[in-house]
Amino acid sequence: MYDESVPFLANIIDVSPLTLLVVLILALLILGPGKLPEVAGALGKSIKEFRRTSSDLQDSIKLDQAPAATAPAAAATTTPPALDTPDAASATVDPNEKIRMLEERLAALEQERSAANTNSSS
Repeated sequence: MYDESVPFLANIIDVSPLTLLVVLILALLILGPGKLPEVAGALGKSIKEFRRTSSDLQDSIKLDQAPAATAPAAAATTTPPALDTPDAASATVDPNEKIRMLEERLAALEQERSAANTNSSS
C-alpha cells in the first residue's frame, strides 16, 4: 500500500472509499447523530474561510509582483524607497511601506474603474 515513489504526506492523504466510510462511522459513533451535522457545518465554514483567505493572499502576492508595464501612470511615477543594500532582492520591505504601496495601487485601480465607468456611460 505504501508507495515509496510518492512523498510520505501524499500517501497519508490518499483516502479510499472504505477509509472514508470508516472515518464517517467513527465520527457518528463519537459525536452522535445530533452533533454530527453541526460539526460538519463548522468544518465546512472553516474550509471555506481558509480557501478565501488563501485566495486573497495569492491575489495580494500577484499584485506585489505585477510588472511595472501594467501599473497605472500614477503608480509608475512613484519611486520605491531607497535601499541601503546593493542587492535589492535580498532586502526586506517595511510592512508599513508595503501597505502604503498597496493602498496607492488600489486607489489607482479605483480611479481607472471610475474613469472607465464614466466613459462607458457617456
